[in-house]
Amino acid sequence: MMGKNSLIVVASLLLLIILVSSSVYTVGQAEKAIKFQLGEILETSSTPGLHFKIPFINKVKTYDARLLTLESKPERFLTSEKKNVIVDYFAKWKIKDVAKFYTSVQGDVVQANIRLEQIVQSAMKDEFSKRTIREVVSSERGQIRDVLVAAASPSADELGIEIADIRIMRVVLPSEVSSSVFRRMESERARVARDFRSRGAEMAERIRADADRQREVILGNAYRDAELKRGEGDATAADIYAQAYGKDKNFFSFYRSLTAYKQAFKNEGDTLVLEPDSEFFQYFKKSK
Repeated sequence: MMGKNSLIVVASLLLLIILVSSSVYTVGQAEKAIKFQLGEILETSSTPGLHFKIPFINKVKTYDARLLTLESKPERFLTSEKKNVIVDYFAKWKIKDVAKFYTSVQGDVVQANIRLEQIVQSAMKDEFSKRTIREVVSSERGQIRDVLVAAASPSADELGIEIADIRIMRVVLPSEVSSSVFRRMESERARVARDFRSRGAEMAERIRADADRQREVILGNAYRDAELKRGEGDATAADIYAQAYGKDKNFFSFYRSLTAYKQAFKNEGDTLVLEPDSEFFQYFKKSK
């Protein structure tokens, strides 16, 4: 009898443990959960920790609430010039409303990526159709990113999804478009280079003209100063000569004659025809 009672107690304990374990579930830090009752959504939870449910009546599904990545194959888009560009991009998203996410895509991440890819491509198609090839290639990627996120977010919100980022990695021109774009870019760069060269030549001419003007001014001032100094020197020399002549007229006359001889006979072979008794040779005569 005791053995039978012990078996009943053990069985009851096991049943209690099973009921208790079936009555709780855990939501992680990076998870969102949905509680179902007879197949219908009863409530959702994003609060981490231990939660309760009714065994065999409530069912729980949990989903990753961290950022997920949509990686798409490169796609062709038409610009405003009706030219094709090949765009390589990716999108970052996360589950915002887990109930919407479940009802719209059955909680399937793969299905969500497919729907999100259609939404993003539609936004990119509209955006690229407003831009020229030059704007697409040279525009700030951050500006395009903001426009795409704003355009795709309303449709993504209907899926219970929040778009965190859309990044354009590469914009590649098809070969038939690349050559014409490169020619236009080359022509534009050549025009800019010609403009720079023209402005540089004009500036160089102005600099040269200013330098020539300054040169003439400097030479004129230097010639004026030199003539002033020369005049002052001549005046000083004349004054010195006058003072010297006044002190010793004979020596001054002798000195001036020596200077005249030096100038007259400075070159070899110089000949001077004068009368012997000329005053020029007075110091060559014997003193009486």
